[in-house]
Amino acid sequence: MTEAIIMEIIHQRLGERTQEFLIPPPVFTSMQGEFLAFDQERGILTTRFPVLESFLNPYGSMQGGMVAAAVDNTLGPLSMLVAPPNVTRRLEMKYSLPVTPDLEFIRVKARLLKREGRWLYFAANVHDQAGEILARAKAKHWILEDDLDRDARGNL
Repeated sequence: MTEAIIMEIIHQRLGERTQEFLIPPPVFTSMQGEFLAFDQERGILTTRFPVLESFLNPYGSMQGGMVAAAVDNTLGPLSMLVAPPNVTRRLEMKYSLPVTPDLEFIRVKARLLKREGRWLYFAANVHDQAGEILARAKAKHWILEDDLDRDARGNL
């Protein structure tokens, strides 16, 4: 599924409110993120981010905060694809292997685990090209109150 299709789904979900949001977010664009696939039925979004020299820490690997930003830049669009507008309340990262420049890019595969009222629960894995897991993440998002009311009325 192309970026244009994913952006169209987000715009359809937001409707008249599209102008209230920066879609795609400037940070996604500046990190050179790319949408690879979206499975709407299963609530899974896959993205790819290059490992740029400007993302490296003093050890020569991608800074953990940049890996977390790639995850957050996948969870954010996914959250807008599967629910009313919401915000990240908690993002937990567990790093397993360094992300080195020889990898060229990382893939982030995120999925919605469940929705309980205004809470959304997500998980994500960061992979290299061979599919090896470099980091794992868990996130908890909060649906904004006005948006929950609109969603209950079927307006979003």
